[in-house]
Amino acid sequence: MNQVPWQQVCPLYNDFADLLDNAPTLAPLDAIELQPRLKAALSFFVSDACPSKVLIIKDGDNLFHRQLVSDHIEALGHKTVVSKDADPNLLFDRYQTSQNEPVVAQGLVSQANGGFLISSTQTALASLGVWTNLKALLQGAKLNGVSVDTKTAALTPPSFSSNFKLIVIGDREQLSDLDFIDSDFRSGFMQYTEIENDLKVTPATAKQYLSFVNSMMSQFLSDKQLDRSGYLKLLQAGARETEDKQYWPLSVDWHKAMLCEASSYSHNSTISSEHIEAAIEAKRNRESYLPERAIDDILEGQVVIETQGKQVGQVNGLTVIDIPGHPISYGEPARISCVVHFGDGDVSDVERKVDLGGNIHAKGMMIMQAFVSSELDLDAPLPYSASIVFEQSYCEVDGDSASLAELCSLVSALSGYPIDQQIAVTGAVDQFGRVQAVGGLNEKVEGFYNVCKHQGLTGKQGVILPKTNVQHLALNKELVESIKNEEFHIWSVTHVDEVIPLLLGQPFKSDTEDSVIGKIAERIENFEKHEIPESFVTRIKNWFV
Repeated sequence: MNQVPWQQVCPLYNDFADLLDNAPTLAPLDAIELQPRLKAALSFFVSDACPSKVLIIKDGDNLFHRQLVSDHIEALGHKTVVSKDADPNLLFDRYQTSQNEPVVAQGLVSQANGGFLISSTQTALASLGVWTNLKALLQGAKLNGVSVDTKTAALTPPSFSSNFKLIVIGDREQLSDLDFIDSDFRSGFMQYTEIENDLKVTPATAKQYLSFVNSMMSQFLSDKQLDRSGYLKLLQAGARETEDKQYWPLSVDWHKAMLCEASSYSHNSTISSEHIEAAIEAKRNRESYLPERAIDDILEGQVVIETQGKQVGQVNGLTVIDIPGHPISYGEPARISCVVHFGDGDVSDVERKVDLGGNIHAKGMMIMQAFVSSELDLDAPLPYSASIVFEQSYCEVDGDSASLAELCSLVSALSGYPIDQQIAVTGAVDQFGRVQAVGGLNEKVEGFYNVCKHQGLTGKQGVILPKTNVQHLALNKELVESIKNEEFHIWSVTHVDEVIPLLLGQPFKSDTEDSVIGKIAERIENFEKHEIPESFVTRIKNWFV
């Protein structure tokens, strides 16, 4: 049911076969040509028609992109000055007194007179005073130079002004600081655009992207050349980097790191898929200490994860672990359990009650509860209470990607039907039972596969995930082979109705009494028929009736 074929768990790009054959012959393409939004913004900003004095560019504050912007503006016939140092003192004129005469060293602002100053947000926002002075200069004010030696500061310091325009490049967090301190961020005084981090895959952009790769090769590895398999492997690695088969990354740093490390495994002038795969595997090995320790803890029984058998009220959810100071996220299964008892219908989120559950997780829990209550269609509150918990979790849990797994554990506990522990679940649900997309799919699937592999593959293990997430799958080579050999499986679903039969072996709802909803309703009915024992006084009264 809804099993995903191996061809869909990794990008194959069969539609680009002819283009890949001719990839080495494509002329190199400058990175600016893959940024049409940026090009249009720069063309307007440098024109006389643009009244704005500041252009804000969202980016990761990369020196390469500052130089990219500079080269393009100079190609349009304008002067630029690039701030390559984060020291804000270099922005303004400085002077020192020699023989009672001030000797002035021009700052970057003065050097940019008649042109454009390109700076990072970190430099421009080093202090509120720096930004205030920059704005004053942009509006035509004169400022006094800064004395290098305060002891010999002149009574009448030399002043300076500059007719320039400012381009500020920074990441989203830095720009939010600028938005906070300056109301002009959203006014006509400033223009805004973005450097895009990825490229939508189309036949036209595929040719552009391969030409961009050729420019990276000529810039960093002029003595090497990718063969057809190398180009294809790079495309597949790029899809994994963007977490979407419909996009490729545009990060120069990522391409440089990938291609240069792959080159170290090539002993001739050609870089092929095996060299790129070796680079990927070497990077994974360097960063795998924590993931491997997590597997060891499971194998030693320190963390309980079952990948065989069946259990009532227990399901394998999938999580992504982020460790501060660790360069990558990695997937790890989490045992989610639910127990029920007589009560007032309350479903207790243990993580939330002990302040280990985030707001989004709490929202997902409440949505899941609303769906279950709606499906039961009760005239009175559920006569059972439930408790749902992430077992052996010692840090905050957030996100709604476990809400589908939590739902399965709840209906299993209520119905008494056991859950197949060979299958892990990820996905969010809405109030109508539709399964919605979540993040970190590759890490989650690979994390559960690694546990199954070490505990023993049965041929029936796998992962249930939202159908809308299939386009995000770019699994590693070993796992793709396992799926191809039917040792491991992926199932895609769109509704809870498709999930329950896979996990519990029974339909979620149907006309038969064997359905999960039917079994829960039967249990509720039996509870309501249960006679409450008479009190001693009541029994005495009945003797005389």
